[in-house]
Amino acid sequence: MKKSIITAIVIVGALALIAFILTNNKKSNEAKTAIVAEKNAAVSVKIDTVKTEEVSLDFVSNGNFEPIQELTFAAEKSGKVVTVLAKEGDYVTVGQTLAIVRSDVINVNAQTANSSYENAAADYSRYENAFKTGGVTKQQLDQAKLAMVNAKANLTQANINVGDTRIKAPISGFINKKYIEPGSILTGMPATSLFDIVNVTKLKLKVTVNENQVASLKVGSTVKVTASVYPDKTFSGKITFIASKADESLNFPVEIEITNNASKDLKAGMYGTAEFASKQQKQSLKIVPRNAFVGSVSSNQIFVIENGTAKLKKVTAGRILGEKVEILDGLSDGETVIVTGQINLQEGSKVEVIK
Repeated sequence: MKKSIITAIVIVGALALIAFILTNNKKSNEAKTAIVAEKNAAVSVKIDTVKTEEVSLDFVSNGNFEPIQELTFAAEKSGKVVTVLAKEGDYVTVGQTLAIVRSDVINVNAQTANSSYENAAADYSRYENAFKTGGVTKQQLDQAKLAMVNAKANLTQANINVGDTRIKAPISGFINKKYIEPGSILTGMPATSLFDIVNVTKLKLKVTVNENQVASLKVGSTVKVTASVYPDKTFSGKITFIASKADESLNFPVEIEITNNASKDLKAGMYGTAEFASKQQKQSLKIVPRNAFVGSVSSNQIFVIENGTAKLKKVTAGRILGEKVEILDGLSDGETVIVTGQINLQEGSKVEVIK
């Protein structure tokens, strides 16, 4: 009996000791969690400073070169290709014969049409003389004239068909792709593709600019153009088109025409850069980094740090100058703006600046 009481006392004591240890561990963990929570309450951000500095108003815009003309042309008539006179890479001029289609039947038809026209013309001449002496009626003369006119039309069409047997280049340029070989059968419906011709004597560089930049551009202005593959070469371009309406991204498409050099170094599809020079080379502007804006520049919202917390300010943005943006109103020189971490911020959030 005495032994049982001792055993019970030992078990109760052990349980009490375990409960005491667990309680102390819980309090310790809660204290540590509170410290971590307090530390994690501050959002890590990177910052920059609002400042006024001299900024170049020149700007650049990138795009791809496109040919001034390109054409995939197709057969107008059916027939069998006899000869192909151009290959891929050849430079051809307008009107140059590129291929010849079998023409024996077409030539026979043209000869027949010519004979029919000559007979109709002779008949009309006889009827005309006979009408003067009363040998034929006016109706007979009119019928002879109609027959001659119809024969002339048939002859014209036959001669066109003869001309169509010699396939000619509709534009000048390089043969970029050839679709036919001797023996190829051409069809009119659907039309058989013959050649791709690309004219790169001149090219177009298509770029986009924002609303502040487009205001300084005019059609006909000269623009310096470079190609990424020729960093040491410059080309002179001329603005030929400025869109009257912005695209979905609120930018305005601009086209620049460039005359290629004699060796045709520029190729369609190359990456190019247009350098737009401003009349006012430099100007003192209040600026912030572009990534200081919440969302995008058009939001006109920026977080600043005041007393260790984030404060959302409404600003008025001006010109976009590469990775910098002009601030017209809403910020003062020396204010600290947040440039990363905005997605985790709200008004009054505590912040921790990281390098």
